[in-house]
Amino acid sequence: MAHASRIEIPDAQVVGVPADFASVWHTRESIVLDFLSVKGPDQMGESDDGQPVVVRDLVVSARVRMPPTHVIELMKALEQQLTRWETDTGQRAPAPPPHPDLG
Repeated sequence: MAHASRIEIPDAQVVGVPADFASVWHTRESIVLDFLSVKGPDQMGESDDGQPVVVRDLVVSARVRMPPTHVIELMKALEQQLTRWETDTGQRAPAPPPHPDLG
């Protein structure tokens, strides 16, 4: 039997939220995706061992919790859409900018 879904998006969410990075982590029940935006310019700081480091302040723009069983389908959909984007634009996805390990 085929299934169909009707998706409604509230007016306040049509534009979406900005995200410069994503952090992925998990609990026992879910995979969590935090979408992050840069908050202000990078600054210089020091690591615990006194080495210079670039400090980037980030803010969570949106947090999504998904059951692990749904993440497989999300990964397939992301790969499919990236491939379509590359075909439509003739571009390859740009390499991600360097950033701290976010998970």
